[in-house]
Amino acid sequence: MKVTFLGTGTSQGVPLIGCDCEVCRSTDEKDKRLRSSILIEDGGKVFIIDTGPDFRQQMLRENVKRLDAVIFTHEHRDHIAGLDDIRAFNFTMKSAIDVYADDNVERALRRSLWYIFSEDKYPGIPEVRMHHINGEPFTIGQTKFSPIQVMHHKLPVWGFRVNNFTYITDANFIPEKEKEKIYGSEVLVLNALRRETHISHFSLDEATEMIKELKPQKAYLTHISHQLGKHADVEKELPPNIRLAYDGLKLLL
Repeated sequence: MKVTFLGTGTSQGVPLIGCDCEVCRSTDEKDKRLRSSILIEDGGKVFIIDTGPDFRQQMLRENVKRLDAVIFTHEHRDHIAGLDDIRAFNFTMKSAIDVYADDNVERALRRSLWYIFSEDKYPGIPEVRMHHINGEPFTIGQTKFSPIQVMHHKLPVWGFRVNNFTYITDANFIPEKEKEKIYGSEVLVLNALRRETHISHFSLDEATEMIKELKPQKAYLTHISHQLGKHADVEKELPPNIRLAYDGLKLLL
């Protein structure tokens, strides 16, 4: 299985419009973070978790030729706004794209991208096949996705475990019963927005402590804002088994 980090930032991320901080002015490519999303390649299939506003740019950068399914973590715009651009894959693959989402995400998609779901379809609009996420594991091709429900303040958000890889974004609380699904992960990806505490995201210290509790062999931090600091500086502070993810990072699992 191959995992590519398409984006590791946030809508409070890097570069921030109008910001003149050292992170936003950095020339280090690892400080240039698009909205958080990952690409998974497994068993000849290609899956995307979340299609943020930067989805088209991410697909072009990684030269993605096919897309078999989109899986959504939650309904916030920085995670769903790019779904319109799957139309290019509809055209090249001559097929609708399978979309896995819970009720909250589907309602948000039907509001913001209503034309996708209209009975009177305009030629060329994105074509999707909706599948419902309810907390039970599901399989696409030969790849099993096990949902993990975490909390983003008061909003439920889905993380996913695929084999020994676990991906969690937009969280500041993981219930005990959901932690049981994470134990034994070879690689854990967890959000770490900034150094200061936040109402709905793990801080750097909170994420580090959670990783120590969950004990993966290796962990990567994502959903990073410019407030966390420069990539090279933060990396120096982290334990050997915890790294900052960056856009374009690839893992072979």
